[in-house]
Amino acid sequence: HGDAMPVHRLIEQQAARHPDAVAVLFGDASLSYGELNRRANRLAHRLIAEGVGPEVKVGVALERSLELVTGLLAVLKAGGAYVPLDPEHPAERIAYMVEDSKLGLVLTHSSLADRLVLPAGVPALALDTLDLRGMAQADPAVALSGESLAYVIYTSGSTGRPKGAANRHAALHNRLAWMQAAYPIDGADTVLQKTPFSFDVSVWEFFWPLMA
Repeated sequence: HGDAMPVHRLIEQQAARHPDAVAVLFGDASLSYGELNRRANRLAHRLIAEGVGPEVKVGVALERSLELVTGLLAVLKAGGAYVPLDPEHPAERIAYMVEDSKLGLVLTHSSLADRLVLPAGVPALALDTLDLRGMAQADPAVALSGESLAYVIYTSGSTGRPKGAANRHAALHNRLAWMQAAYPIDGADTVLQKTPFSFDVSVWEFFWPLMA
């Protein structure tokens, strides 16, 4: 339904209830819910300052990392929609997706800069060198509807040029609420994030456990 709460709001509620619980594990490193939420908030406020908001698409060119999860959450919190740009993909495919999706901004890592050829006027923020210490830590208050864009994932392009499949917040919420009802998970469970984030399955691997 149209007034379903955006998934990042449900994650914010979890962070408020269980700030010290572990939210993300990466090798020996981990982030608590409170820390993940604060990091994502600081980045979201920076994205808002850069002009990100509803219906603005933000490319995410990051390898699997704590920053990847923080970045995806920050884009949603800023009201934008994320577009995965898998650094493993050929440069021409990435260039096509950047051009086709009309990105407002790209989040990346300085080690990946040489793989990204961005059109003039599309700024790139390297998360490893970005200083966010002055940014607010509070949850951004961005008005979104269930029809607001949440993410755009490109097809494999095996039958021609890749096409972007746009998904909206109500649809994302409904899918995850259904999964939680059908296959309930709780704080004792860990979900392996095994799918490349340029595939749709990755979406529930990221957000369902954080929400539940």
